[in-house]
Amino acid sequence: MVSAQDDIVELVEYASQRLADRMATLDDDEWAWEPIPGNAEVTIRWRLDHIAEMLGEERNWAWLGADVAGAPMLTPATSAAAALAAVELATDRFVELARGLGDAADEPIGAVAGPYGDSSKRSLVLHVVDELIHHAAEAALLRDLYLARVTPAPR
Repeated sequence: MVSAQDDIVELVEYASQRLADRMATLDDDEWAWEPIPGNAEVTIRWRLDHIAEMLGEERNWAWLGADVAGAPMLTPATSAAAALAAVELATDRFVELARGLGDAADEPIGAVAGPYGDSSKRSLVLHVVDELIHHAAEAALLRDLYLARVTPAPR
């Protein structure tokens, strides 16, 4: 029988693979493109850095009761390839962390999470999954806008 936690981990793997497939041919120009000049937060670059940071942040390990040494050491990427590698590393580590929860997924996070301490560890994993999915969708949309800018649609 598959547990709820297994289903959630499979969703992380599916969403991250969908993102990797969608970004497979990403080049540095597209990665850095600013559709709103001067607004770096409206870029694929920002989205991929944020996804890697969110998946790999030490808080996930601390709040899920694991050794924070398991969190990946990430720095802002300097290229599309580096950004995709960081997302892949952070995803792999987060999947290991989430998969290792087992029955502890139902436990409250505890005092380390401050006002979220009564929430289950699974709720944090679900929050991270939500962040992954919606920022991946935004990155995909930015790719579509970039392509439409470079290659006008046929009439």
